[in-house]
Amino acid sequence: MTESLTITATEMRSINRTAVLDLLRRESPISRALIARRLNVSLPTVMRIVDELLKEGLVQPLSDTQWSGGRRRTLLEFNSEEHVVIGIDLSGTHMFGAIADFGGNILEEVDFGHRSREGEENYSFLVELIEQLLASPKTAGKKVWGIGVGAAGVTLHKEGMVVWSHSLNWRDYPLREKLSVRFGLPVMVDNDVNLAALGELWYGAGQNMHDMVLLVVGTGIGAGIIINGALYRGAHEASGEVGYLLPGREFLSKRYENFGALESQASVTGIIARARYALQGTRSASALEELTLEDFFKAARGGEGWAKPILEETLDYLAMGISSVIAYFDPELIILGGDLIRSADWLLEPVIQRVVGTVPYCPRIVSSGLGSRAVVMGAVTHVLHNSADFYTVTKLS
Repeated sequence: MTESLTITATEMRSINRTAVLDLLRRESPISRALIARRLNVSLPTVMRIVDELLKEGLVQPLSDTQWSGGRRRTLLEFNSEEHVVIGIDLSGTHMFGAIADFGGNILEEVDFGHRSREGEENYSFLVELIEQLLASPKTAGKKVWGIGVGAAGVTLHKEGMVVWSHSLNWRDYPLREKLSVRFGLPVMVDNDVNLAALGELWYGAGQNMHDMVLLVVGTGIGAGIIINGALYRGAHEASGEVGYLLPGREFLSKRYENFGALESQASVTGIIARARYALQGTRSASALEELTLEDFFKAARGGEGWAKPILEETLDYLAMGISSVIAYFDPELIILGGDLIRSADWLLEPVIQRVVGTVPYCPRIVSSGLGSRAVVMGAVTHVLHNSADFYTVTKLS
């Protein structure tokens, strides 16, 4: 039986604090009085919250002031530059990490050009990457608020557990626990696409959106779903596994254990597999093995006969997946990211043309504003959400 939810006085203060801090983050510099008016909160409440934020160093006063009714009012700003987060992206074929401040500025980034097939070796590489970032001179004099890690696969974000990541060879892997013990810092672990969606929401193409979906098309296909300004995770934290959508009746009555039906056709993996099949007998086995997405797009742009049908099929399947997502969630915005879009941004318009008219309301469909940095920027957002006690409040109508 579900218990009725109530709001305690402490939680109410946290909700007001979230509203004040988020307004400061988005609209600095601003005075206490204007914050109170904008949020319809009493001035004494705003003053108490601002005093807390000043003490924590999240907010700082400016020397500039406003004059109102003969009184001088100090302006406040979000203190983004003195606070940093270590963000890690484990979603691709390599490990990417960065130091970023709360304003979304990348101070330093490191791209590990390798990853192992062995789970524990991947953990060792991850530790080495974090150590390298923490030792950077760019962290000197700044407060490191925590480490945010985005892992490909199903994760339990509250426990920091990677339930299953095929690419990292981790199953029921207690990543947050291991990293917390190793580094003595707050650690947040989440699905990589979820973090990328948070990154786009705060710092990228999804700013000021309440309902949006980030669709990432890379080795596989996944979605980060934002509803009413918050991540939607699903009953098993497996929402957004849209690579498992069935794009036709021929995909029924089959088992899809590690790779879904849609991503078998429309992901980079699916494209390369179909390209190798089409080229059998025309190239050596080693040449087929070395075939890349860039090779495929070069052939498609050059009008090579074998590449065009694969490209058209990919666009069709991708459009079917996007239409389904729109019908399910009715978002304001669809953001497309991942290797497929980064490698060929010219695919965007053909996909849009296929989608328009298939759903009652077609949202804007755009390319990612953050590209390969989306997961890292989502890690900044996630760490700030958890360490600063953020709330999202929705009033039912």
